[in-house]
Amino acid sequence: MQENNADIKKRNIRDQEPILELRDVYKSFGDRQILKGVSFKVYAGEMLGLIGPSGCGKSTIFKIICGLLEPDSGEVILRSNDIGLVFQGSALLNSLSVRDNLALALERRKLSRKDEDEIIQQKLSLVGLGDYMQSFPTQLSGGQQKRTSFARAIVDDPKIILYDEPTTGLDPVMSTVIEDYMSELSNKLDAASIVVTHQHSTWTRTADRVILMYSGKIVWEGSAEQGMHSDNPYMKQFASASREGPMLAGVV
Repeated sequence: MQENNADIKKRNIRDQEPILELRDVYKSFGDRQILKGVSFKVYAGEMLGLIGPSGCGKSTIFKIICGLLEPDSGEVILRSNDIGLVFQGSALLNSLSVRDNLALALERRKLSRKDEDEIIQQKLSLVGLGDYMQSFPTQLSGGQQKRTSFARAIVDDPKIILYDEPTTGLDPVMSTVIEDYMSELSNKLDAASIVVTHQHSTWTRTADRVILMYSGKIVWEGSAEQGMHSDNPYMKQFASASREGPMLAGVV
């Protein structure tokens, strides 16, 4: 079977220098240690799924990468500061049109109105919303609002895209639509992507590589397909949503 361009791109990812790297990162809040020596790399063109139960440290990693938190020790190596964010909620300003919501992310470039419109039109077309530039967020469905937030995240051509629980609150059908757009953007763009998620369908359908966190540590790493058949007790429990396994120790 002949490989398509996306398959070749994914296969060659590890030949590059990682665009983002965490090295032995620790973080505590008071006496509570949240991260306990987390290390991983992310490459341009790759989508990394960061998964695990609530309180395992995923959101803390997200905030450290964004610069909202500083690690207590360890290194965070960003080979680009061009970061696009997709929040759990769409975080659109209802008083602004779709066009003007995206234009906010282009302000620092001091572009002409015409150039802004060309870029915004292109990015909205990538997520199937090319006809919605003058619409307002309140006129959009939940899925359309989420896709608008995707377009805003990529409007300035970031090198790193961070997705924070992008399918939370969406019905199964709309989750599939959003996941398909995430995969499509990953194939079309050269950005490194990290998706923080609890949703089974999101990490199994979008991630090229998966990291499972538990109690502040990485307890498993591999592809989604490997994760679904892994004998690792943490991954096996998480993938099957079972009550039986090490993740319930000390909780129930």
